[in-house]
Amino acid sequence: MSLEAAKRIEVGEMQRHDGAPQGSAAKNYYSRSRREIRSLLPGRASRILEVGPGAGFTLIWLKSIYPAATTCGVELNPALEADLQEHADVAIIGDIDHLISRVASKFDLILLLDVLEHVPDPTRTLQAITRNLLVDSGRVIVSVPNIAHLSVTLPLLFQRRFEYADSGILDRTHLKFFVEDTAVKLLNDSNLIIKDGLITGLEGPKSKMLDGLTLGFLTHHLAKQYIMAGEPIGELTTQPKINWKKAD
Repeated sequence: MSLEAAKRIEVGEMQRHDGAPQGSAAKNYYSRSRREIRSLLPGRASRILEVGPGAGFTLIWLKSIYPAATTCGVELNPALEADLQEHADVAIIGDIDHLISRVASKFDLILLLDVLEHVPDPTRTLQAITRNLLVDSGRVIVSVPNIAHLSVTLPLLFQRRFEYADSGILDRTHLKFFVEDTAVKLLNDSNLIIKDGLITGLEGPKSKMLDGLTLGFLTHHLAKQYIMAGEPIGELTTQPKINWKKAD
């Protein structure tokens, strides 16, 4: 299956875990290339790690941007091992919390896209990755879902209910939930300062219209996901205000 043929589905439905859909839905689920992160990528990258890469299509895309880079994927789902071996220079199957010691290299670009909401202690996991696998001048790109999205808060407010689903913000396999403040704190507590941030979920005409009509008041209630690019704190000790950009 070529990268161009990979079907795209909604960002908020891309969590990678053992409970993913089956059949053709699963094929789409794992074959997404996360090109919306393009503006967050560094100018250079020589060693790239993606945790939860699925079949590795984002790593293929990154290889087209950084042709000389070595790519590594750590994926929990063993059914994807053959695909990942084809699409990454190094493929490792297993739980990242148990595999950090097996990853011999350090990386200047690390991706955790729709991953940390599935682990028992996201801060501990990200701290270990940052401490053990990131070079001092490296960049980490993290995405997490926004539980303050209107699709969650409106049923709670007016109907006093919420329902778990097979995918999306209320994916039944999510162990942790985030809003803007806790998403930012996740990176700051892992010795990372957020340099750039993206909001997804405002790409459609209805969301754009509602965001415009409310003069941005509902932006963070329309956001399905926060995507953050963090770098080691260094001399900065406090998080500067984040200028959230809207993903295309």
